[in-house]
Amino acid sequence: MSPATRTPAPAASERQREAAAYEMAARQREISVSEFFTKNRHLLGFDNPKKALLTAVKEAVDNSLDATEEAGIPADIAVSLKPLPGSEDRFVMSVQDNGPGIVAKQMPSVFGRLLYGSKFHHLRQARGQQGIGISAAALYGLLTTGKPVRVWSRISRRQPCHYIELRIDTQKNRPEVLKHEQLDDWEAAHGTKIEIVLEGRYQKGRQSVDDYLKQCAIANPHMRLSYDPPEGEKVLFERATSDLPVEAKEIRPHPYGVELGMLLDMMRASKSRRLSAFLQSEFSRVSKRVAEQICEQAALDPGRGLKLVSAAELERIHRALGKVKVMQPPTDCLSPIGQDLILHGLKKEVQAAFYAATTRSPAVYRGNPFLVEVGIAYGGDELGADEPVRLYRFANRVPLLYQQSACAVFKAATTTDWRKYGLNQPRGALPVGPLVVFVHVASAWVPFTSESKEAVAHYPEIIKEIRLALQECGREMAQHISRRRRAAVEAKKRSYIDSFIPHIGDALKDILRLKQQEREQVIVTLRAVLEKSRKA
Repeated sequence: MSPATRTPAPAASERQREAAAYEMAARQREISVSEFFTKNRHLLGFDNPKKALLTAVKEAVDNSLDATEEAGIPADIAVSLKPLPGSEDRFVMSVQDNGPGIVAKQMPSVFGRLLYGSKFHHLRQARGQQGIGISAAALYGLLTTGKPVRVWSRISRRQPCHYIELRIDTQKNRPEVLKHEQLDDWEAAHGTKIEIVLEGRYQKGRQSVDDYLKQCAIANPHMRLSYDPPEGEKVLFERATSDLPVEAKEIRPHPYGVELGMLLDMMRASKSRRLSAFLQSEFSRVSKRVAEQICEQAALDPGRGLKLVSAAELERIHRALGKVKVMQPPTDCLSPIGQDLILHGLKKEVQAAFYAATTRSPAVYRGNPFLVEVGIAYGGDELGADEPVRLYRFANRVPLLYQQSACAVFKAATTTDWRKYGLNQPRGALPVGPLVVFVHVASAWVPFTSESKEAVAHYPEIIKEIRLALQECGREMAQHISRRRRAAVEAKKRSYIDSFIPHIGDALKDILRLKQQEREQVIVTLRAVLEKSRKA
């Protein structure tokens, strides 16, 4: 029987529909965040063994850097990556820092519970935000090898080191502590060490652990990093400065970046009783006068009780927030690397003939402050003259190694006209030449395109600032290239003159009947004059 002539199924009876509804309701249950990311681990950067190995190292190093900076300690971090004996695709990853350590009762939740952290509700520059990274790495290790996560942590020499082994209960998003011991003889006075056994693939080159750590050393010149790779000898990245980054201070949300639903949640959670007081206490740059202007624009009494604000009035307040002129948000929530340290980092890790760097003034997108820093390293024997430039992307000092073409940094770099600055550039692509481009976006809230934090979203304000910074460094590079070209032309002309000087000496000898010794003296004098003109 053809599909067109099949007999349709009989319609379900009322009783059958009721039974189906109850059966479907019985299957409904809450999905924990651990369960969700177990099935969707690619969202966090664990979609293949090579990338998973890099992501695990990245999350651990990021946590260590945040902890040491927050405690005011120059970072000293040790990374080890060794194959599991008898296995080619399993590695023991360990990362140890000299940070302040973690209080014993918090250790299981920090490493064994997703969406658990201290930075999500704080508006300031930080590497981590959501409390997912290191616990996601632990979850990946458990899923791929079944081995528990091992953690050592000590807060001072007067306290014992606490050692735990744990698993993650994915259905409840809760840690299961398998072992907890106190160790008095742990070698470190303070700090944390985590060890994860995970499935991975080690490979050198771009988008590798080695590449990430090298870029990390450039963007964090205050860090001392030792790296014990799976193959070869240990690598040591010495710190270029002992000065810690400027501390980023927490700020309140800016009125221009608040959406209607967020405004409603803020009003519900506020301890203020009156509308004017709420606006002044919950937003940055809102003084009493600005609060009154917002209330006037919304046609509301500044003394109106928050609990009496209706849905329609809430929408009027939200519209008024965008119409009243408010100062841009404070920028002390940012901690830029700085031109000098960018140059130090580039010179330490990239051999080139010319370096330049710039730090732009802070700007704003959706009420969030951000700033852009750019550094370039040009020329030299190590950089390929016939290859696309190397683009190093950073967000809050963290290297971004994947999804380059989806990133605002790549968009800004490819839409900059590098031909003005002496480089060849195919249409819609990066320029070609012996150049490394370093771009750092620092923000209180970086707009990443996904949970894996691999690319910056295409906000026009961010792309504009990156392009302006690239152009500023490009102009300095163009001047350097122009000077080199002029010097090369002059050197070529001098070489021509130098090659004719002996002939001039012969001609003068014949015309003036000079002796051979006098001819030689003429040649020496002419070459001295040529050298003097070169130095001038």
